[in-house]
Amino acid sequence: MTALFEPLGLRETELPNRVMVSPMCQYSCEDRDGVATEWHRVHLGSRAVGGAGVVMAEATAVEARGRISPEDLGIWTDEQAEALAPVAQFISEQGSVPAIQLAHAGRKASTSRPWEGHDPLAPEAGGWDAVGPTGTPWPYEEGTAPETERLDQAGIESVIDAFRAAARRAREAGFEVAEVHGAHGYLLHEFLSPVTNRREDDYGGDFEGRSRLIREVTAAVREVWPDGKPVFVRLSATDCLEDRESWTVADSARLADRLAAAGADLIDVSSGGIVPDSYPDYTGPNYQLRWAEHVREASESGVAVGTVGGITTAEQAEAVVGNDRVDLAIVGREHLRDPYFTLHAAQELDATDEIEGPPQYYRGLGL
Repeated sequence: MTALFEPLGLRETELPNRVMVSPMCQYSCEDRDGVATEWHRVHLGSRAVGGAGVVMAEATAVEARGRISPEDLGIWTDEQAEALAPVAQFISEQGSVPAIQLAHAGRKASTSRPWEGHDPLAPEAGGWDAVGPTGTPWPYEEGTAPETERLDQAGIESVIDAFRAAARRAREAGFEVAEVHGAHGYLLHEFLSPVTNRREDDYGGDFEGRSRLIREVTAAVREVWPDGKPVFVRLSATDCLEDRESWTVADSARLADRLAAAGADLIDVSSGGIVPDSYPDYTGPNYQLRWAEHVREASESGVAVGTVGGITTAEQAEAVVGNDRVDLAIVGREHLRDPYFTLHAAQELDATDEIEGPPQYYRGLGL
């Protein structure tokens, strides 16, 4: 058996292969109400038909002010969860594992969509005030950022409660994996990084304080998530800021063990995003694999690890899991170019007997 098509067991859930569709924002809720549309069902459903072992819905806001843009998916209401239920059901019917990323944008909230400029939105344009570990806004041009509120203890508790309630709704909607979004400069990452967290209370200061919120959120999600189903956490393994005090891959490896103790089953490794210049200097093939490998090797808990970033071919995906470097190949933009990436990978790796694709497509796929 090829490594890419070997099942992965996490708790009582079996992922049928080692390919996951990375959560990718679609900014496509038509009425700005966070309710999934036919776009989401077809977009995610196509990747399930395409054979991916896990199909993860985009960053889904746990409260209204936690959206990146007004058109983001949400799961802070029952109506939103009910709209996602057919999506999860269809993914499951294709033999894939339906997953959802639970997110809060923090101080990076209230912007227009990327193809509309991705600029901060004023209240009269449908924007809202943001929240963060401090009152310092994202560094847009002076005077353009939304007001940013420093979360107090009550505000922090409300965020934890929002993640817990969102996980409960996701469970009831039929999702089998919940991922906590702790990367890319959004709220939980803002608390982790010393670049953005200058607090001096229990949620700031040293590693223990700065990592407290993401550990408590993970524990809250685990509390309501079925025991037999896995919880993932996405981390920016490093801030990519070697010229200043920042979040490092060593911090991520240390945190991975603490998250495993809080109930996480897999660490989804990404990078950067904490400030505008916080990005890797290399973004070629497998550019984040080095950090995922470090987290996997340096953590002591044995928590599973996935890598995202620059995986565009079947050979790459096979190599990252086949050489025992990570447990899961997380494929993003290539799935936008090719919804059937996993089925095509089976053809290229001469592994069509190791995957059960849709019989409607057998003639075209050689299955």
